[in-house]
Amino acid sequence: MTQRSLIFLVILFLIVSCNSPSAKEEKRTYKIGYMICNSKEETLHRFMPLTKYLGKKLGVNFEAATIDTMDFTKEVGILDFTHTNSLLYIIMNRNHGVEVLAAEKAGPLGARSNGAIVTLKKNTIRALKNLRGKTMVFGPMLAPTAYMTQLDLLLKGGINPEDDLAFYSIPSGSYKHEKVIYGVLFEKYDAGAFPMLDFEKMVREGKIERNDFRVIAEGKAMPYCNFGVTQRVDDSFAKRFKKALLDIKKDDTVEIDGEVVRVLDRADIDGYEDTKNKDFDVVRDMAKRTNMPPYQKY
Repeated sequence: MTQRSLIFLVILFLIVSCNSPSAKEEKRTYKIGYMICNSKEETLHRFMPLTKYLGKKLGVNFEAATIDTMDFTKEVGILDFTHTNSLLYIIMNRNHGVEVLAAEKAGPLGARSNGAIVTLKKNTIRALKNLRGKTMVFGPMLAPTAYMTQLDLLLKGGINPEDDLAFYSIPSGSYKHEKVIYGVLFEKYDAGAFPMLDFEKMVREGKIERNDFRVIAEGKAMPYCNFGVTQRVDDSFAKRFKKALLDIKKDDTVEIDGEVVRVLDRADIDGYEDTKNKDFDVVRDMAKRTNMPPYQKY
């Protein structure tokens, strides 16, 4: 074989190898922003298996980022997918073009949740009017079932928190919803803004007794946590992502950190269902009534 023929064969081999389907291709990386639920650590513990499962299912890499509720709109420009509550979704839909893909199902109301104003049974507060001059604790301001719902209930009942309550507070740090519930249980506050999903979960876990509490007002059920897609992602891949979510079954597993776990069990959810942008109109209407983003006038 001549030297020229050898060189030709080497070049041909390199060309074929580079274009061969078996050649290792670098997977694209997409970034999912997860709203911090109770803490960064708890959020990653719950959703890293789901993130890895979706990557394997779709043949791409997913990077999970935990983002504080108040910082989400600042970070949305570098995200491909979002996992947030319904109030954050309508803010990002209006201001950043995020489109909802699927709603998360958890608890007795499925893909919906509601909030309530709750007191201890042993006190004298039995109606909203009894809250005048009393103290109250709310959840985070951008929590639709731990702040906005309760504000709406109070205003409809003729109670303005700024004028009619002795004072109100919002806990800082992690596990804010549990802090609200314990704040009422241990009588630091007269009433609390309870997200009923968290309340029911704490009852199931034996952390609290249902019979210790009285619900004096309960809000309308509304969409809660959901996945959305940003303008950075093409429609075809967004549809594949959505289908992968909707197809997850209770027994689907993934290996993570040397352990095989059930994806839905670790995420503490029951699954995902299809949802439309118009399904969030109930959240939009409440945000307008309560002067909340993205419709605040002052």
